[in-house]
Formats: sequence, C-alpha cells, structure tokens
Amino acid sequence: MALPVLKSLEDCAEYANVVEPFLPQLYELPSKVLGTVNDGGSLLSLYTDTNPLVSGLAFSLLLGCIFWASSEINRNYSQVDRLWSLLPTIYNAHFAAWVHLNDLPSQRVDLILFWSVVWSVCPLCALCPLAIYLVIRLVTNSLKARLTFNYWRKGGYEVGSEDYRWEIIRAYCHPAIFFVFNATFISFIQSVLLFLLAVPTYIVLLASTIEPNIGTADLLFTGTQLALVISEWFSDQQQWDYQTAKKEYQKTAKVPRGSGYALEDLNRGFITSGLWAYCRHPNFTAEQTIWFVLYQWSCYAGNVPYSWAGAGALFLVMLFLGSTWLTELITAGKYPEYKAYQKQVGVLLPSLQPYKAPVATPKIIRTSDLAKRERAKAK
Repeated sequence: MALPVLKSLEDCAEYANVVEPFLPQLYELPSKVLGTVNDGGSLLSLYTDTNPLVSGLAFSLLLGCIFWASSEINRNYSQVDRLWSLLPTIYNAHFAAWVHLNDLPSQRVDLILFWSVVWSVCPLCALCPLAIYLVIRLVTNSLKARLTFNYWRKGGYEVGSEDYRWEIIRAYCHPAIFFVFNATFISFIQSVLLFLLAVPTYIVLLASTIEPNIGTADLLFTGTQLALVISEWFSDQQQWDYQTAKKEYQKTAKVPRGSGYALEDLNRGFITSGLWAYCRHPNFTAEQTIWFVLYQWSCYAGNVPYSWAGAGALFLVMLFLGSTWLTELITAGKYPEYKAYQKQVGVLLPSLQPYKAPVATPKIIRTSDLAKRERAKAK
C-alpha cells in the first residue's frame, strides 16, 4: 500500500499515520530496484507502488552520495549549489507525477507545481500565464527543469565555479574536519533539506484525496507565493544592476551612464537603494518566507496549527542564519560604512525607514589649537 488510510483531514498531518508505516519501504527500496532490474520488471510500477515521500527521500539520499563523490573528486564543494534552485521544484514535480500516474486528485498539487516552476525557472513568467502553462507542461511531461537564470548569469554553472564562502571555511578548517563537514552537512544534509522543503506538498497530496477541489485559500496561498517570487526577483535584479555598475566603475573610473547610481553609491561598495534600503537581505527574506508559506499551506490543508512538515522551513532558517552571519562578517570587513548600514537597516525584517548614509562632518580646529601648532613649528 502506497498511501495511508485517511479518515479525516487531521490524519493527513499525523506523523505516526503518514510517515512511520512507510519507513520500511525506504530500507527495502534498494533491493527492490535491483530485483526489478535483474528480473526485467517495470520500474514504473515500482515507482507508483512506493510511497511518494519514501521515493523522494531515497532520491535525496542518492543525490547526497553523488554530491559527495563529485565534490571530493573535483575538489569543488558547490555541487549542491548548482541544483539548489531546481531540486525543490523537481520534488514537487515528483509528487505531481506520482498523483497523475495513480489517477488521484491532482488540482491542488498542480497548483503548487505552478508557482514552484515559476520560482525555479524565471519569476518574470509570473506576468505571463502562457509561459507558465508551457513551462508546467514541459515539467510534468518530461520532469526536466531549466537552469535558474540568476544563478546562471553569476557564472554558477561554469566549470570550476564555487561559492567563495567554502574557500574561506576551508582556510580555517583542518582538511580532516572539512572532509567530515563535506560528507555530512554540505553533501547529505543540504540534499535532504531541499527535499524537506517540498515535503508539505505530500500533506496537500493526502488532503486532496478528501478535499480534491481548489479553494479560495489555495488561490490566496498561490498569489502570496507568486508575490514573494517576484519580490525575490526584484531584489536579485537590483543587486545585479548595482554590482554590474560597480564593476564598470572600477574598470573605467567613470560612473556608468544610465546606471542610476551616484559616485558615492559606487564608492560605498554595497547597495543601499531599492528594497535594499529597507532590508539588508530582501532576497533571503523572500526565499525563507516562500517555504514557510508552503508549510502553512500544508497546515491549512491538514486542518492543523502545526506539523512535522515544517522541519524543512525551520532548517532553512537555521542555515540562512549561519550563512548570513558569515556573509555579513566578510562584508563588514571590506566596507567601513557597512556597520552604519547594519545599525539602521534590519538584516531580514524590513525597517520602517530607508537607509540614510552618515554625513561626513568636517573636523573643526580651534584657533588656540592652531596657535599651539604654530608655536611648536617655530621651536
């Protein structure tokens, strides 16, 4: 049996009912896959007969092995980073595909896949329903995803590219310690985390067997997600525009025409305009909120105030807290004005007032002090 017996919506979010009974399938799955391949059986039948939560978790563990091996062979530890913006959507596509293959109600799960694809592929698609439809058809039919534009244009998919923070961490770690860190956190824990972000979809999937139709709340959740995705795109675009202008200025010693930035903005070294005037990391805020909203969506679907499905959103917040701390530590060490920026603007929660650069006050020299200097020179 691939799904639990459900008598109420509350049962859909009960860990002992929807997770524990299917954990043995996880332990048995590798031998079943090998047996099916050796016997010439149907892997598709094995897929549809396996609980979708179990098969998704198994895939994330398999990817962890691949990430670890690839990172050690290439000495490049951004293997997970390259798939960060794709895997949650792939897992949501997995839940949607499993539902369709088993002829179960799919409208609400498809709705989740709708905004998830927009998040992965291109937030501007939120302004074009036809583009969204075509992308969703592509994903549901082929289970493939395009590269994330923002990560691609930063060179994230270029051969040898790596997050600069891993290099900094390596510099402070013994090789043996970093090896363990890579084998646990970087490769496996992050891989499982990306699966956990999509786990609330499993509860919505189960709840859809009782309440299959899309309701007003589902549409409100979708609208909220699309708004957050657009917000994240705007903050990323503003950061990109600023960094592009700054690089041009450093190369030519001239403020690029039409950039919208003044000389003092580029000399500052970091962006303080747009959404960044109110929040030091607006893109981080949107990213974490997106997955928290999906968790809340699952709570609504399961008619519960909270559930175990929030583990992914919680771990993501913890990960961002550590990552943000390191990023800010590096930035504050490079740019003197950043400490003033930190005092005025919230790190993740927006401030009510925009950032105002401190005004440089000229040093006033008293006449008596000037006379003392002149007497000292005369001596």
